[in-house]
Amino acid sequence: MFPFAFSKAGSEREALTAGAAGGRYIAGGTTLVDLMRETVERPPAVVDINALPYRDIEARPSGLRIGALVRMTDLAAHPHVRAQYPVISEALELSASAQLRNMASIGGNLMQRPRCLYFRDVTAACNRRQPGSGCGAIGGENRTHAILGTSDACVATHPSDLAVALVALDATVRLRSHQGERVIPAARFFRQPGQTPDQEHDLRPGELIVSLEVPAGTYTRRSGYLKVRDRQSYEFALASAAVALDIRRGVVNAARVAVGGVATVPWRLTAVEQALVGRRAGEQLWTDAASLAADGAKPLADNGFKVELIKRTVARQLAAIGGLR
Repeated sequence: MFPFAFSKAGSEREALTAGAAGGRYIAGGTTLVDLMRETVERPPAVVDINALPYRDIEARPSGLRIGALVRMTDLAAHPHVRAQYPVISEALELSASAQLRNMASIGGNLMQRPRCLYFRDVTAACNRRQPGSGCGAIGGENRTHAILGTSDACVATHPSDLAVALVALDATVRLRSHQGERVIPAARFFRQPGQTPDQEHDLRPGELIVSLEVPAGTYTRRSGYLKVRDRQSYEFALASAAVALDIRRGVVNAARVAVGGVATVPWRLTAVEQALVGRRAGEQLWTDAASLAADGAKPLADNGFKVELIKRTVARQLAAIGGLR
């Protein structure tokens, strides 16, 4: 680990000033500390922001407001979230271990770095870690890598389960800096790699995530998250699906579907949603709609199985959610 300066921000202004000067924000530290220990991350300064007042979970008629410093465990266990936004609770409970969920913040969860073995090996070529060095995964070990949203510069999958649920539900991210405040859709917060894979988020220097906002919808209560992985505990997704449906008199009135484990960002399946709306719910519909889940996929040497896997994952979750009473 390289030397760095450490400070605690006693106010939002102090935090923003430190961030504008190049400091990295830390809350739970479940990702950043590991990366610093492995020398993947080498920030000159780290700023503890746990004193900031971003710990509320507010249930409003217009939707859900989640403070950036809310812990994963607390959000997953919140009675209103469990009842009205089950896809969020399920995505969180299928993430990491109980110990990590007790420490990790919601804002930090969105800022996770890739779990690609080439990214985390400082001796390997990785354009995210060292722009212009190449991508070792494209011609190397790539069984767990992305088939959607890739480029010739990067094929790493996005690691967050929660982010998949948030993108499915049209959540927004509230950001603040000395220049003011802005709110952007979660789907735009995450950047596909293109030729600049080191730019993973639409987060400007000195900006701080303040909260997440999830709009209310007729579909949020009938929702859930399915995660397919090599083992059932403490493992990242090979494929996952966040599904929310509004079914009235046997017909799909509204649908929200996003997937993880197969793309470089949380991947919204608008073609699947369009194939669902206005049609009668049933096994044939789930299968037909899910057949569009891998449209545009570009599999590599070892991850071609994900094309069929994501279709089956989406179909299975559509059936599970569509069959709820």
